[in-house]
Amino acid sequence: MTTSSRTERSTVADENIRAVARLQEKAARQRTALQCAADRIVAIAGRESTVAIHAICFAIWIALNTGIAGIRPFDPFPFVFLTMIVSLEAIFLTLFVLATQNRMTVDADRRAHLDLQVNLLSEQEMTLVLQMLREVCEHLGLHETTRSEKFMELARRTDVTMLAAHVERALDTNEKSPTQKAAAG
Repeated sequence: MTTSSRTERSTVADENIRAVARLQEKAARQRTALQCAADRIVAIAGRESTVAIHAICFAIWIALNTGIAGIRPFDPFPFVFLTMIVSLEAIFLTLFVLATQNRMTVDADRRAHLDLQVNLLSEQEMTLVLQMLREVCEHLGLHETTRSEKFMELARRTDVTMLAAHVERALDTNEKSPTQKAAAG
């Protein structure tokens, strides 16, 4: 590979990386203040240090309320107040996690849609390239590959609707249990 083709390839890769970074930055800027707060809370809650802090706090709470420290308990066993605090924390943390997951799912759906559009465009471009290649080969009298069944199949335009239906049928067949397959067959 020549230096200029390596430079060109790295320039194309760099452009692609910058384009993806711009898309991610745009998505990050479009988040609401509540979404940013939820993401931050989930990030903090997901750290190992948060688990350690909780364990230490619970141990101190239990020690103070069992009389071990010589202090009169303010939340004696069965620690009703602690249970309420932990339950509320779990409820709110769950809601923040769900909100973050919902936003991330929307982002993933957008990326998947973009992926699909790029893949469809690439499929159309490759079909055109194969058709052009067939014309060049025919002009040069090279017919062995271009007349093969495989080449002809690949050079035809892909019917995305038909392909999606085929994939759906294959997935439905694979999801059936062995007993359902035996009963159907």
